[in-house]
Formats: sequence, C-alpha cells, structure tokens
Amino acid sequence: MGGQANGPLLSRRHFLSNTAGGIGGVALAWLMSRDRGLAGDVTALAAGLHGRARAKRVVQVFCCGGVSHLDTFDYKPELERMHGKAMEGKGENLGFFGQPGKLMKSVYEFRQHGQSGSWVSSLLPHLAGRVDDLCFIHSMFAKSNNHTPATFQMNTGFTLNGFPCMGAWLSYGLGTENENLPAFVVLPDPRGLPAGGSINWAAGFLPANHQGVPFRTQGGDPIVDLRTPAAVSPSARQSDMELLASMNRDFADAHPGDQAFAARLRSYELAARMQSSIPEATDLAGEPESIRRLYGIDDPANKGFARNCLMARRLLERGVRFVQIINGGAFGSPRINWDGHENLKENHDTQAATMDRPVSALIQDLKQRGLLEDTLFVWSTEFGRSPATQGIDSPGRDHHPTAFTCFLAGAGVKPGYHHGSSDEIGYFVGRDKVTVPDFHATILHLLGIDHEKLTFYHNGVKRRLTDVHGEVIRPILA
Repeated sequence: MGGQANGPLLSRRHFLSNTAGGIGGVALAWLMSRDRGLAGDVTALAAGLHGRARAKRVVQVFCCGGVSHLDTFDYKPELERMHGKAMEGKGENLGFFGQPGKLMKSVYEFRQHGQSGSWVSSLLPHLAGRVDDLCFIHSMFAKSNNHTPATFQMNTGFTLNGFPCMGAWLSYGLGTENENLPAFVVLPDPRGLPAGGSINWAAGFLPANHQGVPFRTQGGDPIVDLRTPAAVSPSARQSDMELLASMNRDFADAHPGDQAFAARLRSYELAARMQSSIPEATDLAGEPESIRRLYGIDDPANKGFARNCLMARRLLERGVRFVQIINGGAFGSPRINWDGHENLKENHDTQAATMDRPVSALIQDLKQRGLLEDTLFVWSTEFGRSPATQGIDSPGRDHHPTAFTCFLAGAGVKPGYHHGSSDEIGYFVGRDKVTVPDFHATILHLLGIDHEKLTFYHNGVKRRLTDVHGEVIRPILA
C-alpha cells in the first residue's frame, strides 16, 4: 500500500471497488485533509444573513397522502347544512379521479379549543391541546392534484423532479451548526417512503453534500454501513485510511477548483464523523420515562413514528439545521398514508393515531426546553380533500389542491393565530391565498434569508427555491 501511495494515481473507481471497510475508511482522510482546507464548506450566505433571523433551525412534519382540511382544522358549518346535496357553482371538478359525488359534512365533531378558540376536530385531541402555540394557514393553494408532483412542489417548490429541496437550500445557504452531524436529516416513516421517494430530499443541481441524509427508521443502525466490519482489523483499516487520504490529497492538488470532487469529499468526511456522532444522537435509551410516555414511544398505534419525533428533538438540540419527519408512505393497500379515497374516517382514524400524539409531544417538548423560541416548526401536506364524496354514496374524499390547511409554530410566528380562509364549503380559497412559493418564502424569511437572493447559477439561470414567485406572509409574523 505504501508503495502505491507514492506512485502514480490509481483509478478512483478501481481503488474504491477493491477497498473493504465501509464508511470508516474515510475517517483518517478527513482528519488529514481538514488541515489542508479540503473540508471547508463555504456557505452561500458566508458574508451574512439578509435580515434578522428569528429561527436558527427548522423541523418539518410532512403528512403524505393529503390530509383533509375539512376533517381536521377547517370547520365549515355550511357544509353541515348542505350535507347530501349536489355541489353546484364551483366549475370543473378538481378531483384526481373525476368522480364527484354529493357534499359530505365532516365525519368528526368540531369544538373550539384554547384561549384562541381554534376549531379542531375530535380526530386530533392532542394537537387540539396545543392550538395556542400554532399559527394556522387555512388558505393554502397547490398547483397539482396528483400526489407525486404535489409532494415535489411542497418539498422543492416545483412539480417536476430534479430541483433541490428546501432542506438542501438551507444547508447550502446556512451550513451546519455541528460539523459531526449532517445539516439536513430525513426521518422516513418506518412503513415506507413518500411518493417520489428520495427525490424529495435530493440536492438537485446544488453540490451533493447538501442533500438530505435519510436515516433507517425500521430498526438497526440508523445509517447503513455505519460500523466497520468485524473482519477488518484496526491495522488494515488504518492502512486503508492512510492510502485514501494520500490519494485525496494528490487528486485535489492535481485538480484545483474541482467543486464536484470537493462536495463528494465533504460527504465522505461527514460519513466518517457520523460513526461516533450518530449512535449517540439516536440512542433513546437515556431519555426519562416521562418523555417516553409523552411521545407514546411504546404505543404500537403510532407504528414507530413517535421514535422519529423524539429522535428529531435530539438532532435539533445537537445542531442539525433541518430535520424532516415524514408521516406516511406512498400508496399501499391498505393505504399507509392520509389518502382517504375509499373511506375517509377509517383512513384518517388510522393515520391520526400515528401522528397526533407524537407531533403534539414534539411541540411541547421543544417548548419546555426553550428550543421553540428559535426553532421553526412546520406541519404540511401536499393538498387537502374535496368537500364532496368520491362517487355517489361513497364515504371517501378525492384529492383537492385549491384550498387546504398547514400550520407553523415557534420562532417568529404568531401563536394561536389563523391566516386566510377557504370558502363556505372549503372548495376554493376565500381570502388571503397562500401559494407554496409564499409558504417557502416565509420560512426562509424567518431564517433571515431573502428568498430572491438565495440563488444558484444552473444552466444559464439563477435558480432559487421559489422560482420567480413568492411573497412573505407578513400578517403571520410575530
């Protein structure tokens, strides 16, 4: 090995295909290259933020499948009055399957909660107890009624794939607060990945080190190949690391300014550092019993989602910039997300049992630790569900993009506040329409970023998360 390190460069493909040892093989490469400046990660906003940052970090709960606004947070007395009647005067049917039925009132009872008097259905009793911490947006509008493009839009700003997601933009713009952990972590639902899979946390055309790092949440090590194989001796591992460090130095010297290599190397360096940081950050054994009960860790009804929420809190307090927690997978039979086509109540009962208690607990836990003061909490879904049934005499609701509800909490937003509204039956936005670019522009603003100035030059265009759209939703700002 020593002779080859001093001789001509091997093909990197040839070397890597013949080197054993997993992720650990780059640890010393990081240690040796750091002093030479190869590990430096200059952020887009290295010269300073565009404005005052109310938030330092973001946690997003994304509910796959399309949560019904009409059966959660958007109470419509007029829909109760018109239950069973034909829907008229709304124009073209906007459902994905094109099978409009009769208007259907909520399948849940609504009550007002908290000092804010916020209406929440009986489906979400735990979140109902936290309404005075939440800032609701009832006038969301999406461009697509199809799961995959709508999911892409909520996560990347575009209905097409290939664009960086919001977490990648934040990593690119702000960097990390802890060099031993990723800036952007994704915690998929243990039951499966969302529509579009890993594209939802891709870096797109940004440098590769800004893509989300998905953890394995079904059990076992959270990162694949996190541990060095037992068959690899310490001496062999050290030899591999020394050779790789030498090759990286030679390659960097021979190709100064190669940004793709630099980004790839930073990803390898982070992988090495995670060997020690990830096991500690994801170990829930030391959490007190009171916290485990708060989240419902041992309740099988949440299907492991509670562990993800508690893990998210641990990652946030250790300096991870953006944590995305995904509730629900893609499609499935029976469905493993909020896609209540066949029977809305049956579907939402199951999904709410996974989400309600853990998400409420996460908000409460962040607040009691003082983290909510500089953490922005985002709860979103790709679209809502129709006020009419999907088909005559059906108990299900179809997709609905032209009015739905999301909420924020924490740093910089008004607690117990309601912005915008849908119309009398929840079909169109009634007032104060909020597009997905508006939503993203506001999140960036709360982090001290002007969404028009966070750009990346790609294929002759200065690209940004909000494309050429987006206005900050100023009425919700505290």
